[in-house]
Amino acid sequence: MLLVNTISDTEDLNTEDSHNIKKIKSTRQLSMLSFIVDLPNMCTLLGLLSALLGIYYAIKGEIYFAVIFGAWSVVFDWLDGLIASKMKNRTDAHRAFGGQLDSLVDMVSFGVLPAIILLSYSDFNIWFIPGAFAIIAACAIRLSYFNIYGLTGGKTYTGLAVDYNGLIVSLFFLIESFFSPSIFPEILYIVMMLVVFLNLSSIQIPKFPKTILIGIITYVIALSIYLVRV
Repeated sequence: MLLVNTISDTEDLNTEDSHNIKKIKSTRQLSMLSFIVDLPNMCTLLGLLSALLGIYYAIKGEIYFAVIFGAWSVVFDWLDGLIASKMKNRTDAHRAFGGQLDSLVDMVSFGVLPAIILLSYSDFNIWFIPGAFAIIAACAIRLSYFNIYGLTGGKTYTGLAVDYNGLIVSLFFLIESFFSPSIFPEILYIVMMLVVFLNLSSIQIPKFPKTILIGIITYVIALSIYLVRV
Protein backbone atom coordinates (compact mmCIF):
# COMPACT_ATOMS: atom_id res chain seq x y z
CA MET A 1 0.00 0.00 0.00
CA LEU A 2 1.34 3.46 -0.87
CA LEU A 3 1.68 5.31 2.39
CA VAL A 4 4.27 8.02 2.33
CA ASN A 5 4.30 8.31 -1.45
CA THR A 6 0.70 9.50 -1.26
CA ILE A 7 1.38 13.19 -0.87
CA SER A 8 -0.50 16.38 -1.61
CA ASP A 9 0.18 19.00 -4.26
CA THR A 10 1.55 21.25 -1.53
CA GLU A 11 4.15 18.82 -0.22
CA ASP A 12 7.45 17.83 -1.84
CA LEU A 13 8.27 14.32 -2.97
CA ASN A 14 10.62 12.70 -0.42
CA THR A 15 13.40 10.63 -1.94
CA GLU A 16 13.64 8.54 1.24
CA ASP A 17 10.01 7.39 1.13
CA SER A 18 10.86 3.69 1.04
CA HIS A 19 12.92 4.03 4.23
CA ASN A 20 10.17 6.05 5.88
CA ILE A 21 7.62 3.32 5.17
CA LYS A 22 9.79 0.80 7.00
CA LYS A 23 10.18 3.17 9.92
CA ILE A 24 6.44 3.75 10.17
CA LYS A 25 5.68 0.04 10.06
CA SER A 26 8.17 -0.67 12.80
CA THR A 27 7.01 2.04 15.20
CA ARG A 28 4.10 1.99 17.63
CA GLN A 29 0.77 2.61 15.96
CA LEU A 30 -0.61 5.97 17.05
CA SER A 31 -4.27 6.76 17.68
CA MET A 32 -6.15 8.67 15.01
CA LEU A 33 -6.97 11.50 17.40
CA SER A 34 -3.27 12.03 18.12
CA PHE A 35 -2.80 13.37 14.59
CA ILE A 36 -5.37 16.13 15.09
CA VAL A 37 -3.11 18.07 17.46
CA ASP A 38 -0.50 18.29 14.70
CA LEU A 39 -0.52 21.94 13.55
CA PRO A 40 -0.38 21.31 9.77
CA ASN A 41 -3.23 18.79 10.08
CA MET A 42 -5.29 21.29 12.07
CA CYS A 43 -4.77 23.78 9.26
CA THR A 44 -5.82 21.15 6.72
CA LEU A 45 -9.01 20.52 8.67
CA LEU A 46 -9.74 24.26 8.69
CA GLY A 47 -9.56 24.05 4.92
CA LEU A 48 -12.08 21.21 5.04
CA LEU A 49 -14.37 23.31 7.24
CA SER A 50 -14.07 26.17 4.77
CA ALA A 51 -14.99 23.83 1.91
CA LEU A 52 -17.98 22.51 3.87
CA LEU A 53 -19.23 26.05 4.46
CA GLY A 54 -18.76 26.72 0.75
CA ILE A 55 -20.86 23.67 -0.11
CA TYR A 56 -23.51 24.75 2.40
CA TYR A 57 -23.84 28.22 0.87
CA ALA A 58 -23.73 26.86 -2.69
CA ILE A 59 -26.67 24.56 -1.94
CA LYS A 60 -28.53 27.52 -0.41
CA GLY A 61 -27.90 29.48 -3.61
CA GLU A 62 -25.67 32.06 -1.94
CA ILE A 63 -22.94 31.65 -4.52
CA TYR A 64 -20.71 34.55 -3.51
CA PHE A 65 -20.26 33.16 -0.01
CA ALA A 66 -19.57 29.74 -1.53
CA VAL A 67 -16.87 31.27 -3.73
CA ILE A 68 -15.36 33.14 -0.77
CA PHE A 69 -15.08 30.00 1.36
CA GLY A 70 -13.70 28.12 -1.62
CA ALA A 71 -10.95 30.72 -1.97
CA TRP A 72 -10.12 30.45 1.74
CA SER A 73 -9.74 26.70 1.25
CA VAL A 74 -6.86 27.53 -1.07
CA VAL A 75 -5.22 29.64 1.63
CA PHE A 76 -5.41 26.84 4.19
CA ASP A 77 -4.15 24.34 1.61
CA TRP A 78 -1.04 26.42 1.00
CA LEU A 79 -0.64 27.27 4.67
CA ASP A 80 -0.57 23.66 5.87
CA GLY A 81 2.24 22.86 3.45
CA LEU A 82 4.21 25.91 4.56
CA ILE A 83 3.81 25.03 8.24
CA ALA A 84 4.75 21.39 7.57
CA SER A 85 7.93 22.44 5.78
CA LYS A 86 9.01 24.57 8.76
CA MET A 87 8.46 21.85 11.36
CA LYS A 88 11.60 19.76 11.67
CA ASN A 89 10.43 17.55 14.54
CA ARG A 90 7.45 15.91 12.83
CA THR A 91 7.55 12.13 12.79
CA ASP A 92 7.42 10.09 9.59
CA ALA A 93 3.95 8.94 10.61
CA HIS A 94 2.75 12.54 10.92
CA ARG A 95 4.19 13.42 7.52
CA ALA A 96 2.52 10.41 5.91
CA PHE A 97 -0.81 11.08 7.64
CA GLY A 98 -0.64 14.75 6.68
CA GLY A 99 -0.11 13.85 3.02
CA GLN A 100 -3.06 11.47 3.04
CA LEU A 101 -5.33 13.94 4.83
CA ASP A 102 -4.38 16.84 2.59
CA SER A 103 -5.09 14.86 -0.57
CA LEU A 104 -8.54 13.82 0.67
CA VAL A 105 -9.43 17.36 1.73
CA ASP A 106 -8.27 18.66 -1.67
CA MET A 107 -10.82 16.35 -3.25
CA VAL A 108 -13.61 18.09 -1.34
CA SER A 109 -12.26 21.65 -1.64
CA PHE A 110 -11.23 21.65 -5.30
CA GLY A 111 -13.43 18.91 -6.76
CA VAL A 112 -16.75 18.66 -4.95
CA LEU A 113 -17.14 22.34 -4.05
CA PRO A 114 -16.54 23.76 -7.56
CA ALA A 115 -18.89 21.11 -8.97
CA ILE A 116 -21.67 22.11 -6.59
CA ILE A 117 -21.07 25.80 -7.32
CA LEU A 118 -21.54 25.04 -11.02
CA LEU A 119 -24.73 23.06 -10.37
CA SER A 120 -26.16 25.66 -8.00
CA TYR A 121 -25.42 28.57 -10.33
CA SER A 122 -27.26 26.74 -13.12
CA ASP A 123 -30.22 26.24 -10.75
CA PHE A 124 -29.32 22.54 -10.73
CA ASN A 125 -29.92 22.13 -14.43
CA ILE A 126 -29.62 18.43 -15.31
CA TRP A 127 -27.46 19.28 -18.34
CA PHE A 128 -24.78 20.60 -16.01
CA ILE A 129 -24.37 17.25 -14.24
CA PRO A 130 -21.80 15.95 -16.81
CA GLY A 131 -19.70 19.05 -16.20
CA ALA A 132 -19.94 18.67 -12.44
CA PHE A 133 -18.89 15.03 -12.74
CA ALA A 134 -15.97 15.99 -15.00
CA ILE A 135 -14.71 18.45 -12.36
CA ILE A 136 -14.83 15.87 -9.57
CA ALA A 137 -13.38 13.08 -11.73
CA ALA A 138 -10.54 15.28 -13.00
CA CYS A 139 -9.67 16.26 -9.44
CA ALA A 140 -9.60 12.61 -8.33
CA ILE A 141 -7.47 11.58 -11.33
CA ARG A 142 -5.10 14.54 -10.94
CA LEU A 143 -4.54 13.88 -7.23
CA SER A 144 -4.05 10.15 -7.79
CA TYR A 145 -1.54 10.82 -10.55
CA PHE A 146 0.42 13.26 -8.41
CA ASN A 147 0.36 10.86 -5.48
CA ILE A 148 2.21 8.35 -7.65
CA TYR A 149 4.65 10.55 -9.58
CA GLY A 150 4.94 13.76 -7.57
CA LEU A 151 6.73 16.70 -9.14
CA THR A 152 8.37 16.11 -12.52
CA GLY A 153 12.09 16.29 -11.90
CA GLY A 154 11.27 17.70 -8.48
CA LYS A 155 10.54 21.08 -10.08
CA THR A 156 7.35 21.15 -12.14
CA TYR A 157 3.76 19.91 -11.98
CA THR A 158 2.36 17.80 -14.80
CA GLY A 159 -0.98 19.48 -15.36
CA LEU A 160 -2.57 22.25 -13.32
CA ALA A 161 -2.48 21.58 -9.57
CA VAL A 162 -6.04 21.33 -8.25
CA ASP A 163 -5.68 24.07 -5.65
CA TYR A 164 -5.59 26.56 -8.51
CA ASN A 165 -9.12 25.48 -9.43
CA GLY A 166 -10.53 27.50 -6.54
CA LEU A 167 -8.55 30.58 -7.52
CA ILE A 168 -9.63 30.42 -11.16
CA VAL A 169 -13.30 30.00 -10.25
CA SER A 170 -13.15 32.89 -7.77
CA LEU A 171 -11.35 35.12 -10.26
CA PHE A 172 -14.06 34.50 -12.84
CA PHE A 173 -16.73 35.78 -10.45
CA LEU A 174 -14.90 39.09 -10.24
CA ILE A 175 -15.73 39.72 -13.91
CA GLU A 176 -19.27 38.36 -13.73
CA SER A 177 -20.77 41.82 -14.27
CA PHE A 178 -19.28 41.95 -17.77
CA PHE A 179 -21.54 39.11 -18.90
CA SER A 180 -25.27 38.77 -19.30
CA PRO A 181 -26.84 36.86 -16.37
CA SER A 182 -28.64 34.63 -18.85
CA ILE A 183 -25.44 33.25 -20.36
CA PHE A 184 -23.07 33.39 -17.39
CA PRO A 185 -23.83 29.80 -16.25
CA GLU A 186 -22.86 28.51 -19.69
CA ILE A 187 -19.68 30.61 -19.66
CA LEU A 188 -18.84 29.32 -16.20
CA TYR A 189 -19.41 25.79 -17.55
CA ILE A 190 -16.91 26.42 -20.36
CA VAL A 191 -14.34 27.90 -17.99
CA MET A 192 -14.58 24.92 -15.64
CA MET A 193 -14.18 22.50 -18.54
CA LEU A 194 -11.04 24.40 -19.50
CA VAL A 195 -9.81 23.91 -15.93
CA VAL A 196 -10.56 20.18 -16.23
CA PHE A 197 -8.48 20.06 -19.41
CA LEU A 198 -5.59 21.83 -17.68
CA ASN A 199 -5.80 19.50 -14.65
CA LEU A 200 -5.44 16.45 -16.89
CA SER A 201 -3.01 17.89 -19.42
CA SER A 202 0.69 17.12 -19.73
CA ILE A 203 1.60 20.80 -19.55
CA GLN A 204 4.57 21.38 -17.25
CA ILE A 205 3.80 24.11 -14.71
CA PRO A 206 6.56 25.45 -12.44
CA LYS A 207 6.18 24.97 -8.72
CA PHE A 208 5.79 28.42 -7.21
CA PRO A 209 7.66 29.27 -4.01
CA LYS A 210 5.67 29.16 -0.79
CA THR A 211 6.21 32.92 -0.39
CA ILE A 212 3.47 33.38 -3.00
CA LEU A 213 1.08 32.63 -0.12
CA ILE A 214 1.31 36.30 0.87
CA GLY A 215 -0.11 37.28 -2.51
CA ILE A 216 -2.80 34.60 -2.30
CA ILE A 217 -3.93 35.79 1.14
CA THR A 218 -4.02 39.40 -0.06
CA TYR A 219 -6.08 38.38 -3.09
CA VAL A 220 -8.53 36.29 -1.04
CA ILE A 221 -9.07 39.08 1.49
CA ALA A 222 -9.75 41.57 -1.33
CA LEU A 223 -12.04 39.05 -3.03
CA SER A 224 -13.97 38.46 0.19
CA ILE A 225 -14.51 42.18 0.77
CA TYR A 226 -15.61 42.73 -2.82
CA LEU A 227 -18.06 39.83 -3.02
CA VAL A 228 -19.59 40.57 0.39
CA ARG A 229 -20.37 44.09 -0.81
CA VAL A 230 -21.82 43.05 -4.17
